[in-house]
Amino acid sequence: MDCCPPSRRQALLWTGLAAVATTALGAAPAAHATAPDALLVTDLDVVTVTDTSVVITWFSGSRTERDRYGAPAPVPGDTELLLGDPGNPASLRTVLHEDGPTAFHYAEVHGLEPGRTYAFEARTAGRPAQQSSLQFPGSGGSMDLPGVFTTLQPPPGRPLFTIALANDTHIGEQTSGIVHGAWPPSFQQDPGLPPYPEVMLGAMLEDLRRPDRGADVLVVAGDLTSEARPADVARVRQLLDGWGTLGTDYFVARGNHDRPHVGDAYAGCTPVSGAADHHDCWGDVFTYRRQALTEHEVGGLRLIGLDTTTLDAPGGTLEEAQFAELARRLRHDKERPTLLFGHHPVTYESAVTTAAGPSFDLDQHQARRLEALYRRTPGVFLHHSGHTHRNKRTFADDAGRVEFLEVGAVKEYPGGYTLVRLYTGGYQVTFHKTRSDLARRWSQRSRAEYFGVWPHYTLGTIADRNHTVVRDLSGLTRPTGTRTATGG
Repeated sequence: MDCCPPSRRQALLWTGLAAVATTALGAAPAAHATAPDALLVTDLDVVTVTDTSVVITWFSGSRTERDRYGAPAPVPGDTELLLGDPGNPASLRTVLHEDGPTAFHYAEVHGLEPGRTYAFEARTAGRPAQQSSLQFPGSGGSMDLPGVFTTLQPPPGRPLFTIALANDTHIGEQTSGIVHGAWPPSFQQDPGLPPYPEVMLGAMLEDLRRPDRGADVLVVAGDLTSEARPADVARVRQLLDGWGTLGTDYFVARGNHDRPHVGDAYAGCTPVSGAADHHDCWGDVFTYRRQALTEHEVGGLRLIGLDTTTLDAPGGTLEEAQFAELARRLRHDKERPTLLFGHHPVTYESAVTTAAGPSFDLDQHQARRLEALYRRTPGVFLHHSGHTHRNKRTFADDAGRVEFLEVGAVKEYPGGYTLVRLYTGGYQVTFHKTRSDLARRWSQRSRAEYFGVWPHYTLGTIADRNHTVVRDLSGLTRPTGTRTATGG
């Protein structure tokens, strides 16, 4: 989960969650174990809700057969979704039915009415899919109320362009779900299949070019690599360059896994000033040095990337030179609509709710300074971060109109990205899982990380993942080019 040994708090937390998971799973009705029907239809998630569409996913497996990790073995079947009116089961009608067999079900339906509440039922082989017993409505599960969802209202005005927010691709990683050493039980890709980080990143890049996603630009907020090995940095750059041009089509910031490293494997890269035993392989490939911000413009929108990494710790900081440069740039044009991104979350609420504890996030003194700076800059409206691998939306007392948005990891469950669709009168945020067959397969496997409580921690509520914000963005236009600057 991070680059360094876990804190005592983190280890105790995951141990406690393991006990919760064991208790919850053991509390399932005994009839499940002896039911004559051996099909298990479960892990129901309402993933994406827009103003006109919904995405619902689930899994079909065996009650008796297990895979090599002890999870239910996949059982392919059909994919059926019914929609109707809440409180009226007779109104449910099939709106999607795909016969092509799969165990990793993905139902996407368009043409819905904005602002309407729908009842739904997802089925495989006629059996309704059940929500995981480890997801708690309103606190981190996928549904605020079981069996219903409400479509969003679109932002006012005309559509402008779409930004994709992503993070934590971890190219080069071979084992997922480790806190420290070999604990807790972790997961690997099946032999003969491509590395799972490349499966997940490739599926996202393919998604973003499809008309129903239509991302104009992509922002990747850190942990592009597993440990910044030269071959892995080159590989992630190659994959991203296949999608677009750095600084024009896609924009990146460094994460703690991308930090300068020590050791012979890194000796051929540029040494860090003042820490010559550390070599910056990520900076050699992406040309952004440690603790240097970047600034770009897309359709009048200012995009600022922050390097929040330290040399040897998973937590984040903003060194004084970078903070001063950021303050100078924001003072120069306070009203310009501005989106910032950096790897480490900022707010106090984020710090006290992350599983790894407050030291895992941005240094809290620097975080309060950053929030105060945003309060003095009316154009700042969104700060995107990764690092926690979860979807979570928070706000700060000192910057109440600024949305601080953590986005779930690309490389593992929930396995996706967030689209920010900008309009002249606001924006709409929606989280999307990747859709390729191999991506859905890996997302289901990695769902079992951390003793099966990973979905409860990472998926977030519907409101965390999907929401509309009214805000005057009428000064923006559809992008025809970008202007690039770096500093720090």
